[in-house]
Amino acid sequence: MVESMVVENGVQRLFVVGSEDGFYENIDSPAFLGDEDPNIFFHRVDSDQIIYQPRRKRAKFIGKYLMGDALGEGSYGKVKEMLDSENLRRCAVKIMKRRKLRRIPNGEQNVQREIQLLKRLCHPNVIKLYDVMYDEQKQKMYMIMEYCVGELQEMLESVEGHKFPIWQAHGYFTQLLNGLEYLHIINLNFVLNIKPGNLLLATDGTLKISDFGVAERLGPFAVDDTCRTSQGSPAFQPPEIANGLETFSGFKVDIWAAGVTLFNITTGKYPFEGENIYKLFENIGKGEFTVPEGVDDLLAELLRGMLNANPCNRFTIQEIRKHRWVCKNHWKTNYRVPIPPTEEGDMLRSMSVVPYLDDLHNPTLDEEGPQEYSHIEESYSADDSLDSVRSPATPSRRKSILKRPSLGSCKAQ
Repeated sequence: MVESMVVENGVQRLFVVGSEDGFYENIDSPAFLGDEDPNIFFHRVDSDQIIYQPRRKRAKFIGKYLMGDALGEGSYGKVKEMLDSENLRRCAVKIMKRRKLRRIPNGEQNVQREIQLLKRLCHPNVIKLYDVMYDEQKQKMYMIMEYCVGELQEMLESVEGHKFPIWQAHGYFTQLLNGLEYLHIINLNFVLNIKPGNLLLATDGTLKISDFGVAERLGPFAVDDTCRTSQGSPAFQPPEIANGLETFSGFKVDIWAAGVTLFNITTGKYPFEGENIYKLFENIGKGEFTVPEGVDDLLAELLRGMLNANPCNRFTIQEIRKHRWVCKNHWKTNYRVPIPPTEEGDMLRSMSVVPYLDDLHNPTLDEEGPQEYSHIEESYSADDSLDSVRSPATPSRRKSILKRPSLGSCKAQ
């Protein structure tokens, strides 16, 4: 059943489209909807006699940010597109409900940890956090971040064989190394969270490491990189964790996860598999895997070095950088795996805020006047760990004058 409201000579007519059999048109016998407004009535028509017009998208602001359409949804909440009204920067916002976070084990702690870490990170291959806001009335948290057009995982799933050509995989892997080396230099472990699903691509094709919810930062007086916790994906766990060791080297764990990622994006397979998580961990614990036929000898050598079951013998980042496969200038072919179109078929992944901008500058007028847009006024708590915003009692369409503390200067490294 499809409805469409049409105004003719000041009279509102609600058209209803029926089934394939069609409703007969009875203009002389309108069906009244109620006694309050006798001008509203039905016309019964066939499906081919009416054009359905979708509902107009209405603009909504969160602070200085104009909301766009949803980009995806994760275990913690939805991700939507945003536009910064001050500098017209395209952003992404992770929207999380506090009630939902409380139902997830370590949910609130992981989000707070991610916020604290991202505020202090600044590197071309690490996702950038722009802003954090909290709506007390709706109990929602907003993490405004750098916009990315896609992730490696969805690119792999969009092609037969689920792998990249070598030159393309090499480019992504070297960028991963750059970001990983930066994180290790500042004594940060994002333990076992390296995987294609967490490697995003910016609009210019730059790879961005994301999802720091399970990350651990070593203290300034830490003797080494010893870690005791891990919340990563099972397929990317190293033997020391699969075998139940209480402590392990965080840096070596990251190298292992990067090795599994490289194996996956170049072969379309995983080095270790299992019917269930117990069988998977059993196979990982043994540390024995086979490199598929046809893989370049240099690449196979690198994979074996990164996926060495003994952490002490596993390659370091410096050894990986000096490896001949990494240093090699791979022949660039015409074939590359593109970012797949959206579910709506948008090949370019255009800005979804455009219809909302249209509504903002061409509002629909009704009897009550122009449409008002919901803003969130901003006020900050003394605790730097979480910025907060409060919803005003009366929304306003006026341009907000925002005074926000800086998250720190950032220069590309």
